[in-house]
Amino acid sequence: MVSVPVFLNARFNKNMSAPGFHHVETWIFDLDNTLYPASCRLFDQIDVRMGDFISDLFKVDRTQARRIQKDFFYKYGTTLRGLMSEHGIKPDAFLDYVHDIDHSPVPANAALAANLEALPGRKLVFTNGTVTHATNVMHRIGITHLFDGIFDIVHSDFIPKPERGPYEKFITEHEVDPGRAAMFEDIARNLAVPHDLGMTTVLVHDAANEDGNKINSMSGDADGAAHVHHTTSDLAGFLAGIKSN
Repeated sequence: MVSVPVFLNARFNKNMSAPGFHHVETWIFDLDNTLYPASCRLFDQIDVRMGDFISDLFKVDRTQARRIQKDFFYKYGTTLRGLMSEHGIKPDAFLDYVHDIDHSPVPANAALAANLEALPGRKLVFTNGTVTHATNVMHRIGITHLFDGIFDIVHSDFIPKPERGPYEKFITEHEVDPGRAAMFEDIARNLAVPHDLGMTTVLVHDAANEDGNKINSMSGDADGAAHVHHTTSDLAGFLAGIKSN
């Protein structure tokens, strides 16, 4: 059985042999509601703009547009993938429109920056958003200089997590050894493939993350799922715990 340290605001899977982090050389982070808290409500702005785009596209009211939007989100992993799959929508105009938001609610996070910098090895972002959106968010937090790359929805050929293909392409393009990597995500189902590939997995949960919490509840006991090794509601504190062990 592998021993694991006790981190601040962290819970561990019922599988007490969950791996630790001493072997990790590549640190992979989702962006939205992971590197910044869902309480910033940044995705609420994106959500509204998605609804506006769909309302204008299909000439439906806002209530019907939201139903279409959420149906696609839960069925395909992203609203965009649903629009592309079922209606042949070109992605560029959609992505540019929905990510044209005010990023100022995302605060600088000196503690997160310091604890990321202390991690040995590479840091990468793997997001269903865009490079531009990720760069804007990371600049607000103050962590852009700490990351070695961003793999976005364009790099994944517009196929979102949790599909297996994007993970395999990410691993190939960034030459990641899954057995020496850890992935941090706010949606538990997005950790299933990383777990199967051999990564150490961390679920970052936040009571304000309505969509993520709904997805996690739909998949059962997400915190106790076999593909979730560790959970935390305080990413900076969790990374500090890794650093100190």
